[in-house]
Amino acid sequence: MTVGLWYSLLAMLDIYTLGDEILRERCKPVKTFDSSLSTLIDAMYTTMVEANGVGLAAPQVGADIRLFVVDVPDFGKRAFINPQIIETSMELSCMEEGCLSIPGLFHDVERPASVVVQAQDPNGKVFTVKADGLLARVIQHENDHLNGVLFIDRLDTVEQEKMQKAWQKRAKRRQSG
Repeated sequence: MTVGLWYSLLAMLDIYTLGDEILRERCKPVKTFDSSLSTLIDAMYTTMVEANGVGLAAPQVGADIRLFVVDVPDFGKRAFINPQIIETSMELSCMEEGCLSIPGLFHDVERPASVVVQAQDPNGKVFTVKADGLLARVIQHENDHLNGVLFIDRLDTVEQEKMQKAWQKRAKRRQSG
């Protein structure tokens, strides 16, 4: 086994799923920018890629800190630490979303078409990104996780109930299968 493969296996984190309390908590700001933060970020990238995701928030892997990572085509990999969405467009966009914490379930969600987000990089340096399209959607979705909000919370009550029932059915099949 090569060293790189050995490291990536060690770096794979468990992804918490619907029903785990941490997914409903508001995360704490990151105050310490050190090697343990960088290690967590690297492990989150590995986990996200292995799970075929384009974004992953810290609470999804059990860390209650304000951090998410993305890897979006035409933008690339980036960690957003202590992000703040400082501007959203009036124009809305409806697009199908899924979530690594609710695997296998998808639904159209309406969100602002573009956002401006300010965050810190792994060294604590502040940066600003203006995003639209998929990147804007991923930023908003992952930022919601930092506030204890899941994409299904953005649906009307009837659709939320349908998604909850579908999730419970999947959970029963996983337990019996």
